[in-house]
Amino acid sequence: MENYVIFTDSSCDLSKEIVEKYDLQVMQLEVIVDDKEPVLNREVESKAFYDSLRAGSNAKTSAVTPGFFEEHMRASLESGKDILYIGFSAGLSVTYNNGVMILEELQQEFPDRKILYVDTLSGSGGQALMVYHAAKMKENGATMEEVKAEMESLNKYLHHQVTVEDLFFLKRGGRIDAKSAIVGTMLKIKPIINVDVNGKLNSVAKVRGRKGSITELVNRMKATIDPGRLPYVSVYHGDCPEEADVLEAMVKEAYPQLEVLRGDVGPVIGAHTGPGVLVLCYAGKVVKGTME
Repeated sequence: MENYVIFTDSSCDLSKEIVEKYDLQVMQLEVIVDDKEPVLNREVESKAFYDSLRAGSNAKTSAVTPGFFEEHMRASLESGKDILYIGFSAGLSVTYNNGVMILEELQQEFPDRKILYVDTLSGSGGQALMVYHAAKMKENGATMEEVKAEMESLNKYLHHQVTVEDLFFLKRGGRIDAKSAIVGTMLKIKPIINVDVNGKLNSVAKVRGRKGSITELVNRMKATIDPGRLPYVSVYHGDCPEEADVLEAMVKEAYPQLEVLRGDVGPVIGAHTGPGVLVLCYAGKVVKGTME
């Protein structure tokens, strides 16, 4: 087996168990709550984070710093390992570009080491699926080049169907105006958001009621999924496990052959969507962000 390590970043929201099982190197974005000192993503407990948002706290995040990347990537190269970096969408953060910049500098210092990288065009549950798939490929003996090629063939077809509970977090992030947030809340309107082929978030539909929005996520999945492309899908949530259970049950009923990867939407995405976000990700038969 090739002596390489998979790097990713904490926006992938993979569990500690998966990270440790596959020896993944997870670079940490930072979280700032109420303008306090930044803390590393891994030091933020998910439920406490969402409880603070419900209580009125304001949260924002910052990219993985070049210094953090350099410290950990250099250590791997000095230990004789090659690097494959599978990063957070450059359409949502400068994290990926920071990582690539450092890798290009390190390649000059370590010309005998192989260094590859790929933009997942994803975050949270979508990025988690891609890194999970890459880790399993590596475990089964795939080379760095084979894993990178698979990521590049998958990233534009990795669909994200997302809904949120509280419109005011979208207002705070500038994605909707105050009037829309107020009217939408009164009418119990829930937006459907996806990630497009450029790795950016887009609002694509509006549905009445929470039950309707969950059903819409599954309906959009049924219309676009290629169940033979990947043997797993992801269901991620922002501190709403009961509703995630409902979503997971609907997915399993429709596609019992697929493994469901469950996880928490961390603060990187949660700071902008608020508590109650639900994310459904899968490999599609059409380009992500489209229905046909």
